Amino acid sequence: MFRSALGKTLGFVGYTIQYGCIAHCAFEYIGEFVACSGPSMEPTITSHDVVFSERLSRHLCRIENGDIVIAKSPFDPHMNVCKRVIGLEGDKVCTSGPSDIFKTHQYVPKGHVWLEGDNLRNSTDSRSYGPVPYALIRGRVCLKVRRATSPTLLTFI
Repeated sequence: MFRSALGKTLGFVGYTIQYGCIAHCAFEYIGEFVACSGPSMEPTITSHDVVFSERLSRHLCRIENGDIVIAKSPFDPHMNVCKRVIGLEGDKVCTSGPSDIFKTHQYVPKGHVWLEGDNLRNSTDSRSYGPVPYALIRGRVCLKVRRATSPTLLTFI
């Protein structure tokens, strides 16, 4: 009786560890669903939208200008940001705000990207904290799941 209970318990623990490892690998190397909040990406992504961020593009160095990415915040490593890639390494980007009279430019250094929100007047992005290291990119957004109140539930980006 004791051996039977011990065997069932160890079997359950083994399956739990296996499925946990599979889930970890899927979220780490394939992708994950992310809930977005804040106005910086409006109107493309609104607050409380859920997006799917795939990780394969990041590992294969396939991030391009115009892609929307999830990245670790340069200020707070516990927080993620959702921004659009405006410049890759070697690109010349405008570093001034939309209301600035004099426009300034900067080259994106090697191993970095320039990220900006779509809502330029209400976004903390590379114009504030500078170029972001490529290693901080977590994944590329490829699918948006709208809020339940929206008639269209899935949108491919």
